[in-house]
Order: sequence, then structure tokens, then C-alpha cells
Amino acid sequence: MFESLSLLTLQQYWWIIVSLLGSLLVFLMFVQGGQTLIYTLGKTEIQRTMLVNVLGRKWEFTFTTLVTFGGAFFASFPLFYSTSFGGAYWVWMAILLCFVIQAIAYEFRSKPNNFLGHKAYEIFLFINGALGTILVGTAVGTFFTGSMFSVNKMNLTDLTSGKLPVISAWEGPAHGLEAVLNFQNVALGLVVFFLARILGILYFMNTVEQSEIFTRAKKQLLINTVPFLVFFLYFVGSLLLSDGFAVDPTTKVVSMEAFKYLHNLLEMPVVLILFLIGVILVLFGVLKSIFKTATNGIWFAGTGTVFTVLALLLIAGFNNTAYYPSTFDLQHSLTIENSSSSIFTLTAMSYVSLLVPFVLAYIFYAWKSINNKKITEDEMNEDIHVY
Repeated sequence: MFESLSLLTLQQYWWIIVSLLGSLLVFLMFVQGGQTLIYTLGKTEIQRTMLVNVLGRKWEFTFTTLVTFGGAFFASFPLFYSTSFGGAYWVWMAILLCFVIQAIAYEFRSKPNNFLGHKAYEIFLFINGALGTILVGTAVGTFFTGSMFSVNKMNLTDLTSGKLPVISAWEGPAHGLEAVLNFQNVALGLVVFFLARILGILYFMNTVEQSEIFTRAKKQLLINTVPFLVFFLYFVGSLLLSDGFAVDPTTKVVSMEAFKYLHNLLEMPVVLILFLIGVILVLFGVLKSIFKTATNGIWFAGTGTVFTVLALLLIAGFNNTAYYPSTFDLQHSLTIENSSSSIFTLTAMSYVSLLVPFVLAYIFYAWKSINNKKITEDEMNEDIHVY
């Protein structure tokens, strides 16, 4: 079946899969967003324990999706992996550290003889929720603004320089941290941060049975929606009005094109519709929860998040666009064509991808089983595993 597909079709297929995994990851970051609200919504020890346990039952979904996303990206587009993870390592090391301390916090927060106390691990959760989301969003922002790297595949055959034969090299001393100097990148980081908080609030409203927490959550939903909309509108506006990194389909020469990402949306109407539906669903889920005191807003906003992020990632890589531009040298920019694995690897992986629906079905089943009933104060006092 997949053997009959061209290399370009396989590359496009895998960009869709990677983009879908990335959009699911952003949705699942409601865990990180919720972690930044533990002290805002929980004013007593039992309330904070309820909130931590609601999130503790889902944090592994986020972590697993992050690992799967990274693994899929590595296998399908290894040149991006070696360039970004090998060059911009300070950013990725910071992100990795944020997720390591999250795992430690959930594992040890309620352990007997915990000499650090609950608060220390709750601070770890806050750091993961704040820095983790902002850094991930800022890193993804470079898909649209570019990074300082060079790529030379001929380095692998150069054995006379005395240096390690590496394809990619970072051309700046900050090794990825310079991304924070571009406000468009930071704006996307803040979009992800406030979106994660919104989704975390909606998830609490859906799963926690405690009137005080629900009242505070509804108030915080409005407070966080305002800055989210401000940064989201700024990012989308600046993206659609900015120059983009276009690839000539014949010569493969990369050049700057005015309104490139706006053109991508207009020239791919399916992606445009996906983007608009996603934005509408996010707003509908939020407004319904604010004005109608609904508890199912997470499903509308969550679905909208997946659609919106998927659309943004598709316009970053499709329609002859460099998805990882080099601001050091435009011709070193990465595209889905020049950075992918071989046709044999992509074909073999495509058969493995047929298992994805079964994995999603299992996740849905596990999610539903965990969420059979809302969490209560009485449950925290029972002799069960408590985070």
C-alpha cells in the first residue's frame, strides 16, 4: 500500500502525523496550565491535594505524547532533530529539566517522611507549568521566524579538518536562547501558557466536585482569557502580515515572500477552514463555561486547540515553505523534502503508523475509566494512592 506512494507524498503524510502529535501535545498541556493554578484555586491543603490528584492522573499522557512527538520527529525528519536538538540545546535542556522535576514532584509529593514538604514539590509543578509551556511555545515560534544555524551535508566526508564530521552547526553563542529576543516567539510562548491555564481551568470545572474551587475557576477563566486573546491576536496578526520563507518548487531556492503564511492559508482552504473552526471552538468552550456555567467546555476548547495548532503547523511546512528557516543562510533552511528520512524508512514507519488509531482508542478508554466520577474531598481521605 505505502510502497506505491511517492517520496513527497510520504513526507507530507509524516508532516501531518508530526503536526497532529504536536497539536495533541498542546491540548494535553492543560496539565501544565493547571499546575500553575494550584495555589490560586486551592486555598486549603485538602483543596490543593484534590487539584494535584486531578492532574496527577493525567500528567503521564502529556509526558508520553511529548516523547512520542519527539520520537516521530526524529524518525521522520532526522535533520531537524540533529539541527535543533544538537544546536539549540540550551532551550531543549531547559524544557527537559522542567519535565524531569514534574515527574519528581508527582512521585514524591505525598511520600512518607518527605523532608521537603508539599510546598517544595508544588513549586516544582508551578515551574514546569510556567516555564515548560512558555519555552515550548517560544521554540515552536522559530518555525516561523528562523534560527541561527548552518547545514552542510558534505561535512560528513571531510576528514581533514580535525573536527567532528557534523552536518549542522549553530552559528550563535546562545545556542537557541536567542529565540527569546524575538517578541513574536515569546508571544507564541505566552499564548501556549495562557491557553494551557484556560484548558486547565476547564478541566478542573469538569472533574472536581467542590463548589469553592468551581467558583474560583470560573473567575480565573475570564482573567486568563483576556491576555490569551491579546497575545493570540498579536501572534496571528504578525504572522499573517510578515514575510515568510518560500521554497521554489523547481530550483528549491529559499527566498523571502511577503505575506507567505497568509498565502498558505488562502491557497489551502481546508487548512483555513480547520483553523477557523478551531478558533471558534476554543472561544465557544470558554464563553459557554463563563456565561452558562457549563462543565463540558474542556471538550470544545480542547478540540479547537487541536484543530488550531494543527493548522498552524501545516502552514509552517506545506505549500513550498521552509518549516525550520535559517536566518544565517536562507539556503540552509530545512524543508520537509531536504530533512526527511529515506523513502524506505518512511514507508516502514507508515505501516507502524496504522497502529495509531488503536493507541488513541486505548487512551480514550483509559481517560474515560479514570474520569468515571468527579474527584471529591472524601476520596482524598480514603486509603488509596494520593499524589
